[in-house]
Amino acid sequence: MSIELSSSTRRTLPLRQAWLVLVVVVVADLMDLVDTSVATLAGPSIRAGLGGGPMTLQWVLSAYTAAFALGLVTSGRLGDLLGRRRLFLLGMAGFTLASLACGLAPSPAFLIVARVAQGLFGAVMIPQGMALVKVVFPPEHLRKALMPFGPIMGLATVAGPILAGWLLQLDLFGSQWRSIFLINVPFGVLAGVLAWFVLPRDSGEDRSARLDLTGIGLLTAGSALLIVPLIQGRELGWPLWTYVMIAAAVVAFGLFVVSERRSRHPVIAPTLFGKRGFVVGLLLVGGFYACLSAFVLVINLLLQSGLGWTPLQSGLALIPWAAGTAIATLLSGAVLAEKLGRASIHLGLSIAAAGLLALWWTTATGATGWPLTLALFLTGAGSGLLFIPLFDFILGDATPEEVGTGSGMLNATQQFANAVGVAALGTVFFARVGTPSTASYFAAAELVFGLCAGVYLLLVLLVRLLPKR
Repeated sequence: MSIELSSSTRRTLPLRQAWLVLVVVVVADLMDLVDTSVATLAGPSIRAGLGGGPMTLQWVLSAYTAAFALGLVTSGRLGDLLGRRRLFLLGMAGFTLASLACGLAPSPAFLIVARVAQGLFGAVMIPQGMALVKVVFPPEHLRKALMPFGPIMGLATVAGPILAGWLLQLDLFGSQWRSIFLINVPFGVLAGVLAWFVLPRDSGEDRSARLDLTGIGLLTAGSALLIVPLIQGRELGWPLWTYVMIAAAVVAFGLFVVSERRSRHPVIAPTLFGKRGFVVGLLLVGGFYACLSAFVLVINLLLQSGLGWTPLQSGLALIPWAAGTAIATLLSGAVLAEKLGRASIHLGLSIAAAGLLALWWTTATGATGWPLTLALFLTGAGSGLLFIPLFDFILGDATPEEVGTGSGMLNATQQFANAVGVAALGTVFFARVGTPSTASYFAAAELVFGLCAGVYLLLVLLVRLLPKR
């Protein structure tokens, strides 16, 4: 979540201390990013270790992202009310303890609850960190401070699958998949101790901020009513209550919109919905990230469950995708978005769709080797071109007062779309698999890759409705 701060709310620190604050925030972001990627790669190992069906795996992945999305809606305002330092420390401590709980989970239900806690505490921690960075650096040094984020996150994207595969291959102390969560604990403790000493105690909170509890409640209820039937419906045979819950979710979202229009302290600035670029942007972010999360889930299941590859082999096989993502992210931030304008969004979606169609062809023909490598690289490169500029173009015509809540809503939409993508397209995948076999996994992956490519091509048509710059 991006939070805009006026010069009057800045509490700059000596540069040495400000850089230490940046280190703490980067560690927090890496913990969140790496935790998401390694959990996806370890999905089949988690299922094998704890038991449960496809629904268990979908819940393990969706529980974190859905909780993270819902927490983002309120965490920015809570930072204004309760203090960003206090909430960052709370989020870091909670995320670390939840990671420990995940690593010690004795059952699927325990792990899912711990993943929900991880997501909620992560949502408390991440927005406060970025807000603190913007507070502690003098304006003339802020851009320099933010520049490392792109390369570091790109490197983490490449390293995440390899790290997960390596940890699972090592099986430290017989921990199997548990090490991917337990590795957060020492980093969380060290970052928490450093944060205690370097984070400013006065970071310019806005004590006049208020929470719209009705709006938050309706948004949370609608999200839960949608996610639960999407994940459990197929395995239970789509009983009547699943359709009732989906209908109730639509009603809850409708009531949320009505509540927002009447609220004196709305969760989302109402004027944003009068901007075409923002409304279209919600569709773009939702469609793009839903398909991206489904792709990551399906390619891991195809490689491990379909082809029988080890997690390390799967992680190494995903290097072309991660490398394409990292390289394109750096290019988009440094060159393409500035020179091409919104055409860079067209280019990214088109390349990602081409990569998914190539994956569709490789799964349809059973091809591996260089065809699979090239398809993965194209899919990653197309996605990487979108990560940095997408939000900037969506918020291109937003006022300074709207940017904070608009960015927060887009981040929440991104995380919620990740959960819906795993739930909905994961359900499509497992329904197509039926009786597990190599052929059925290939057929299911072919279907999902084709659907995702179709969604991306539809999104290309919407890009023209975004601001040009």
